[in-house]
Amino acid sequence: MLTINNIEVIYDHVILVLKGVSIDVRPGNITALLGANGAGKTTTLKAISGVLHSERGEVTKGTIRLGERRIDGMRAHEVTGLGVVQVFEGRRVFEHLTTEENLVAGGHVLNSAQSVKKGIEMVYSYFPRLRERRYQQSGYLSGGEQQMLAIGRALMSQPRVILLDEPSLGLAPMLVEEIFRIVSRLVKEGNLSVLLVEQNAAMALAVADHGYVMENGRIVLEGPADKLRGNADIKEFYLGLNEGGMRKSYHDTKHYKRRKRWLS
Repeated sequence: MLTINNIEVIYDHVILVLKGVSIDVRPGNITALLGANGAGKTTTLKAISGVLHSERGEVTKGTIRLGERRIDGMRAHEVTGLGVVQVFEGRRVFEHLTTEENLVAGGHVLNSAQSVKKGIEMVYSYFPRLRERRYQQSGYLSGGEQQMLAIGRALMSQPRVILLDEPSLGLAPMLVEEIFRIVSRLVKEGNLSVLLVEQNAAMALAVADHGYVMENGRIVLEGPADKLRGNADIKEFYLGLNEGGMRKSYHDTKHYKRRKRWLS
């Protein structure tokens, strides 16, 4: 469905951020993109969604395709119109609007009031908490409710692909589990694909079908999520486990020879 083929991204015509990145997001699947801060994960999402243009970045090599259609070089509103929508890190709801007004704003690409109303009811069916707070100013929602609203607002455009950037950031573990359960349900029931950027590798790989690991702007490892969960490199660098599967202590020394092997 969504294919990123060997792209490079440069900011300000000088700074090379992504180097030969290739990712395949399959229909009806959750694809996880893992990596530390600064690895290039969010830049990858922005390259897909068309937001790079507003930040003086551009895809200088490679292609991004949605089905047979090439979308690299398109503006963000054009990409959204084709069915790809990004949920940004930090939730970014319209704080002075109510919950329902945020959802109406998310449905701006729909062509009728009836479609907007139907979309709102669909969002409420997945996120009952939002129905309870439909008239509440969204700036007063809890962090978890704001994340639900951000995802719900994205769903209002009837997307084919959702780009989720760090949905677990700053949330309690129980809320994170609830949100990921709902995302998994959306994929199964809604003919939706998700590219999930996460630092919480354990949670991401628990819900994903396939995963990629990014380091310094490159993809260094990929495979089915269940195999990545058992990979010694993933256990050490992202799950904090030693080779015996036990939780590593703070004083354990990481074996960076593995990372050198990834990048060789």
